Amino acid sequence: MFSQKAPAPMARLRRNKNDRPEPVRSRGRRAPIIELSDVTKVYPGGHMALDRVSLSIGRGEFVFLVGPTGCGKSTLIKTLIRELDVTEGSVRIAGRDIATMPEKKIPQLRRNIGTVFQDFKLLPNRTVYDNVAYALQVIGASRHEIREQVPATLRLVGLSTKLHNYPDQLSGGEQQRVAVARAFVNHPPLMLADEPSGNLDPVTSIGIMQLLYRINKTGTTVVVVTHDREMVDNMRRRVVELYEGRVVRDEVSGGYTEESTTEFGMRMQAEMGIGADGERKTNGHGHSLAR
Repeated sequence: MFSQKAPAPMARLRRNKNDRPEPVRSRGRRAPIIELSDVTKVYPGGHMALDRVSLSIGRGEFVFLVGPTGCGKSTLIKTLIRELDVTEGSVRIAGRDIATMPEKKIPQLRRNIGTVFQDFKLLPNRTVYDNVAYALQVIGASRHEIREQVPATLRLVGLSTKLHNYPDQLSGGEQQRVAVARAFVNHPPLMLADEPSGNLDPVTSIGIMQLLYRINKTGTTVVVVTHDREMVDNMRRRVVELYEGRVVRDEVSGGYTEESTTEFGMRMQAEMGIGADGERKTNGHGHSLAR
């Protein structure tokens, strides 16, 4: 289903019979990266967290998962990494029904799904470099791969000068960038981000979304769970909304698909009314000038 070793930057790799990585070749139409069919999850005690959810997300998509607290967003994310088993229905990742996956294969599944948590989950006694390198060490990457992949990924997220800093020496936005780097360092085909900008100021939030947008442009599917309605509206990407465990909206907004990462960031700042000084523009009466 997924490769077991860290691929070279911006390339998908698989193993051949000699255990040497080689580029994956297209074999016609591939299965969606995520496919849920009539998924229901009922917790002990009878609470129904998901109610017959059917959802398909293609490779390379950028999707927002939104909805009020308790609507089932976290439950859905946990079913994708098989932290939770579904009560009914099926969850397929890259065409594989993960309910039939042997327990010993679940770690491999999770290593190939980059997950970004709201509370970062960084190792406090390890440097930025070592936090990111750890994600490659656990999948058995060679020292050579680690020495190449980690600095390249930290450059991608804008932390090339922070390699030897510890988490408590970083700002909240920088810590979140480390978390994103750790999730992306082995170039997974799928990334899940749970409230990645939840505790950050608007400018820093745009920076994190700009980073996820850049990662998405490499071909990685990105699914972002968020409550930030303004961010969702301005990014103009596909939105899936849950309410009481059901999908009540699934729509795609057109436009801006060919933006560069820089153009994306500039547009987001303009539409959210943020000036060059990083402050929101107001009309003199305390009201934002966001479009």
